[in-house]
Amino acid sequence: MNEKEDRYKKLGLKCGLEIHQQLDTKKKLFCDCKTVIRDVNESTHEFFRYLRPTASEVAEIDRAALEQSKVKRKFVYKAYDTTCLIEEDEEPPRKLNKDALGVSLILVKLLNMNPVDEIHVMRKIVIDGSNTTGFQRTAFVAKDGFIDTDEGEVGIEVLCLEEDAAQKIEGDEYSVSYSLDRLGIPLIEIATAPDIISPSHAKETAKKIGMFFRSTGKVKRGLGTIRQDVNISISKGARVEIKGVQSLDLIETILENEVDRQVNLLEIKDRLIEKCAFVNDKIFDVTDIFKDGKFKHKKGKVLGVLLSGFVGFVGREIQTGRRLGTEFSDYAKAMGVGGILHTDELPNYGISQNEVDALRVMLDAKDEDAVVFVMGDEVRARNALNSVINRAKYTLMGIPEETRKALPDGNSQYMRPLSSAARMYPETDVPQIEIGEREFNSIEIPELLTDKAVRFMKEFDLNREFAEKIVYSQKLYLFENLVQKYDGFATLIVRTLIGTLSELSRDGVRVGELEDGHFMQLFELVSKGVLAKEGIDPVLRMLAKNPNIDVEKAVESCGFTGVDESEIREFIKNIVQERMDFVKERGVGAVGPLMGVVMKEFRGKVDGNRLRGLLMEEIEGVGV
Repeated sequence: MNEKEDRYKKLGLKCGLEIHQQLDTKKKLFCDCKTVIRDVNESTHEFFRYLRPTASEVAEIDRAALEQSKVKRKFVYKAYDTTCLIEEDEEPPRKLNKDALGVSLILVKLLNMNPVDEIHVMRKIVIDGSNTTGFQRTAFVAKDGFIDTDEGEVGIEVLCLEEDAAQKIEGDEYSVSYSLDRLGIPLIEIATAPDIISPSHAKETAKKIGMFFRSTGKVKRGLGTIRQDVNISISKGARVEIKGVQSLDLIETILENEVDRQVNLLEIKDRLIEKCAFVNDKIFDVTDIFKDGKFKHKKGKVLGVLLSGFVGFVGREIQTGRRLGTEFSDYAKAMGVGGILHTDELPNYGISQNEVDALRVMLDAKDEDAVVFVMGDEVRARNALNSVINRAKYTLMGIPEETRKALPDGNSQYMRPLSSAARMYPETDVPQIEIGEREFNSIEIPELLTDKAVRFMKEFDLNREFAEKIVYSQKLYLFENLVQKYDGFATLIVRTLIGTLSELSRDGVRVGELEDGHFMQLFELVSKGVLAKEGIDPVLRMLAKNPNIDVEKAVESCGFTGVDESEIREFIKNIVQERMDFVKERGVGAVGPLMGVVMKEFRGKVDGNRLRGLLMEEIEGVGV
């Protein structure tokens, strides 16, 4: 065990993952709409809703939904000619997509899980606007599985099949806009047990589960199609869910930073208790203090609260670039204001020392006290400050259970309270589905990508790097089609699909214009000797600019027409004769330098290895 892992063990780290993966089905989960993402400018119409929380099956309201309901936001939805009335919640859902269910059952087998006998669709309350209905439809499919990792077994607690949410476009404290193209795309959610013991273990686990997903060959690829949520806690800390980790490489940093955050918050708690700090409930209207200064709110109020004994702590860093005051600010923002200001960072932002002094006098703040204030319309400002007061009180107790949003730098910010169990109730519009034993047993398990990479190494003589890169790439199935016909070119095919396309993309070439048919025709010409491997790059560039032209015409346009062997031999013979003194002096060592001359003439027209062989043959023929 290394030093880092030993630290996490001593801290009592517990971690579990929730992984959400979009499925690549033709239709959405509860309607016949295509699962395509649209440009928002293609929207055909829009509408708006206000959402409110409802009671669950056990007649309770989820605490996260209750908090979200305190901010009255208008939710605007953009619809398309590829969305329908079901996404708009103007028509009941249809039966659950059988293709999506089939993919989920493949995963059930791969993850050693036990399927339920009968699937019932439930409604999971969500009122952040991402679902027009105010809930997300989800179906519990299986439980009690496991995967093997280098650190031992990691349990897979549940697998659910659910509809993806609408995609947020923009928003402020008053309204949020969503796009309906993503809403309803089939999504599999897998939740692990809290068996993960370190950040590196979390990354390994996520990578392995991702490999199982991709092995089905039926998942979408690209940014936003797979999302990881991380559940973390330490001893004396609290369970925190960090949502929306987009990158596999970011998982380790997210865990490391969250552990640091909880450790620092626990240290702050201990110090505040030593100082006998406490939080006042009274909210002061301090608007008049700022009425004549540079800092003033054009409409609404400026409200403040006294945090006794908190001086120096509100501005204390708990993660790189984030302070305790940032935590308070996140809570305020969730209530619809722009954030907070506090005396640990003042005078600043157009606020003078005289105004700070007046603020402290009005609230009767002592030297060891801090003042936090917010501005906005009175209802929002008061809700925001009450939220800050509650969060400040929790600073004296420990760490609150929260749902947080992953940030690109590996930190996280508060979103809402951790959801409770009181958020589910039955979906009465979708009939239940039985999973028969015979049907389940008949499901075929696909070849795992890890096994496929090993097979490629043996079957096509690929090195490990190439084999692993191609099985995890979006060009895997194109590679398999190409190599069936041109197995002697396997390494060149991989180098083209992985290396050449990456280089073209970095150069700004629109490689998305290249279709599978282009590559099939391209390698047909390579296999016949019409096009040398050196000509692949320029021909692909030509095709990307002109995707509708025939590949043979692209080859001709690049000047890579077939060359007669007699022409090649004549050219090489002349080169050798012209440089005979050099050839006699260097012998076969002249091949390297002379290849540059020969390649300049025939690059892209003749394979380099073939040219080298003919040049070697000519030099040896002159008796040197």
